[in-house]
Amino acid sequence: MSVVRRFTIVAFVAALLCGLAYGVGSASQAGSLPWQRPVEDVTPVADRPDAKVPADLPTTDAPDESADDPTDGPAAEPEEPVEPELVPGPALVAPGDSGDDVRDLQARLAQIDWFNADVTGFYGDVTEAAVRGFQAKREIPVTGEVDRRTLDRLLAMTTEPTEAELTGQTATNAPGALDPRCLEGRVLCVDKSSNTLRWVVDGDVQKTVDVRFGGEFTPTREGVFSVFQKSRDHVSSLYDTPMPFAMFFSGGQAVHYSPDFAAVGYDGASHGCVNVRDYDGIAWLYDQVQIGDTVVVYWS
Repeated sequence: MSVVRRFTIVAFVAALLCGLAYGVGSASQAGSLPWQRPVEDVTPVADRPDAKVPADLPTTDAPDESADDPTDGPAAEPEEPVEPELVPGPALVAPGDSGDDVRDLQARLAQIDWFNADVTGFYGDVTEAAVRGFQAKREIPVTGEVDRRTLDRLLAMTTEPTEAELTGQTATNAPGALDPRCLEGRVLCVDKSSNTLRWVVDGDVQKTVDVRFGGEFTPTREGVFSVFQKSRDHVSSLYDTPMPFAMFFSGGQAVHYSPDFAAVGYDGASHGCVNVRDYDGIAWLYDQVQIGDTVVVYWS
């Protein structure tokens, strides 16, 4: 190899080594190698002594324990609303009353099977019991008297009573044959066979009502009599019982209205009198019959 070529190679190698040495020195001075780079401070901002916590960051304060403190006792239960107590209104019809209003009441109660007796127009024990039952069933104050609330409810449940319902014709007894002694003049014709009384004027029947008679030990006398006394508001001196529209024909026996007959029907008996249960009917008869008119009591 020539001297020149060797010199060239030596110079090239020397230059290369110089360049490499320069690069290593620069790198060590600048700390540019990865493992020589300073480690970044990764301490959380909140933990640095000089750090300021942003206002919108949540704090780590202890929870408010007052919200969980137990109360002195159990929470009070809400009070249930108190329903207002129903108060009955003024009585429109009541026990002891009589007339068309009572007839209408009885007929309507009969339509809905609350009244099973005869429609008489008298507000007795049976009618009162029917009204009480009707009121209790519909949670109306139970008084046995008919106030506006009771009547309105009854009217809504029933229809206008027919004439037959109002007069009790569907429950009247079928009269038997007229006794010949009843065909002349003015006669109260009383038939024990059919339990009927007919008011007959010159053979023409003007009025028929149901009747009942005395019991086994106080029978109603039979035969022909005449009315010798009338007493509209009579009270028995023997039994201290009312005998409205009394028309006496034989001793203490009379034709008169009977509240008991109106209430219990033929389950009872009189003390010998001829009981009538149709209040309006006997009131009408009382105004027609005169002292001296004939009374015939017979079996047909």
